[in-house]
Amino acid sequence: MSFNEQFDQHGLWRREFALRLKLLAEWMRGHDLLNAAVDERLRRLEAQMRSDKVMVAFVAEFSRGKSELINAIFFAGYGRRIMPASAGRTTMCPTELGYDADIAPCLRLLPIETRLKPQALMEWRAAPEKWTRVDLDVDDAAQLAQALEKVAEVRHVTKDDARALGFWHDENIDDNPLVGLNGLIEVPKWRHALINIAHPLLKQGLVILDTPGLNAIGAEPELTVSLIPQAHAVLFILAADTGVTKSDLAIWREHLVSGGDDNISRLVVLNKIDTLWDALSTPAQIKAQIDRQRTSSAEILNLPVDQVIPVSAQKGLVAKVTHNQELLAASCLLQLEMALADGIMGKRQKILRSAVTTGIGELRVEAGRSIHIRRRDISEQMDELRSLKGKNASVIKHMRMRIVQEQSEFGASGAKIHAVRSVHLRLLSEVFDLLGMPALKIELVELTHSLKQPGIKFGVKKAYGQTFSRLQATLQKTQTISSEIHSMLVASFNQLNTEFGFSLQAPKTPDLTRFENDLSQIERSHLQYLGVTNVLKLSQPDFSERLVRALSTRLRVVYESTLSEIELWNKSAAAQLDAQLRERRRHFDRRLEAIERIQNAASGLDERMSEMDVHELALNALDNKLTELTSHLADSPDQPDNAGAQKISPAELLIATA
Repeated sequence: MSFNEQFDQHGLWRREFALRLKLLAEWMRGHDLLNAAVDERLRRLEAQMRSDKVMVAFVAEFSRGKSELINAIFFAGYGRRIMPASAGRTTMCPTELGYDADIAPCLRLLPIETRLKPQALMEWRAAPEKWTRVDLDVDDAAQLAQALEKVAEVRHVTKDDARALGFWHDENIDDNPLVGLNGLIEVPKWRHALINIAHPLLKQGLVILDTPGLNAIGAEPELTVSLIPQAHAVLFILAADTGVTKSDLAIWREHLVSGGDDNISRLVVLNKIDTLWDALSTPAQIKAQIDRQRTSSAEILNLPVDQVIPVSAQKGLVAKVTHNQELLAASCLLQLEMALADGIMGKRQKILRSAVTTGIGELRVEAGRSIHIRRRDISEQMDELRSLKGKNASVIKHMRMRIVQEQSEFGASGAKIHAVRSVHLRLLSEVFDLLGMPALKIELVELTHSLKQPGIKFGVKKAYGQTFSRLQATLQKTQTISSEIHSMLVASFNQLNTEFGFSLQAPKTPDLTRFENDLSQIERSHLQYLGVTNVLKLSQPDFSERLVRALSTRLRVVYESTLSEIELWNKSAAAQLDAQLRERRRHFDRRLEAIERIQNAASGLDERMSEMDVHELALNALDNKLTELTSHLADSPDQPDNAGAQKISPAELLIATA
């Protein structure tokens, strides 16, 4: 399958799965199995399924055919080019294509002058009034293409202005743009572009990042240390006739190579192979020439050869528009799409299925706990009722008095549970203090001070290393405190179980390893950016400040995600306490009701025992249904349209949860 086809199936799978989760939540709510923790888990899983994004970044030096490749893979259905892809420089600013249903189709452009201010790109996103907006007609391909040409707009500024904007460096004359005859320098008119259109793939969560060349990438630190590292796949485009040039290699080494496993998600596209189609050469000679370029590029970039894919984006686009299958095969575009599909979709589904398996398993345990409490209460009540067989009225009256006394004594459990909660919250407050925004700002003070020092900052890597060591230590301390809280909960729950016959079980401590890995990935992307070529840029105070703000934005996400995980853990513990208190109160009410019925009617005892048998059967059926529904979610097929996979309509899903 092509990337488009596989991504379409991925979107269908996510939507069906989200619907299953929603119906499961409604079923559990109808059977009083939806406590706060279970509800939160279901809500998060459904939100993750519905809003999951897949970002594909296209990175290259100017004139390598990035925009044409985007047109060929994603927009050939329009029957023409949508992204500007003429000769020379086209995409002058980083451009994101995505879809937000709450915003009308539009192109939003952030003026290049915002680089003179310290705010990070993420902060500018929250200020829509600062962007220039152009409405788009997605049904008019010509209007759409004409509007998107604005991403190629430029301005001509003085050398001083170019220097202030980050496009001119006195120390690197060879890398600076050309100076025009009028003494002015060409720079992008826009700093960043956001395109919101209801393209089928974008609606399903695809985000496309089109980046400009080396000079523009290097001037925007947030692009390098935030956006590109977070992309699920990166397509690095080379020209087949030139192979890896000096500027190509600079982009690869400074912005794309990582120290982890992320290179697996890097695909190198050897574009414009049609320039090697020579009428004077045989097909075998042409293929040999392409293979040599492919092998050479793989060796230079230190990648397996199968991650370097020869393509002609221009011929592929023409072939799709004209329905020329022979030309499409010759363009090798389908091979690239399949590599993209296998690499991205397999990875995304693995991540989502892992999250689902974990979430559903924990949900099943928490919901099953409520069923266990009810089953235990039924068993205790049946034993109590059997003990009344053949007993006289005075014995039954005495039993009622004993239940009332137990109910009164149970009132004392409320105070003890409140004490447990108080200790729990006091310990959690320490975690919240560790991961709060004020604490994060304090951790960044030293690094910010180091970066703001005038002149060349040779000790900046050391400052980064010390900062990230403290950040990792904070997460490890959080993990330690969480383990201490868990030990406290285990001891407190055991005591409550012994005194009041509860069946409380402390939820397992949240594993913060993935957040530590996120920190490591952020550190790698920043340290990579601090290479020799960027030392001179770091000597500029405004550039350093933008770098710190970009770092702060990413770290804030990690800290907030960690807190969210701990809050869910807290809800799981609190929900157990609430559920057991609620069920125990109901249990006393049911016991008293049964005694009163037995006192008022001779046949009341047998009727009540028969009712309890019915309740037990219903409870067993409820437990079996919960197992069936959660197992069905955990074992659902990877793709809804795979061979042999049964496609279930919403109506059938409703019946399944009835």
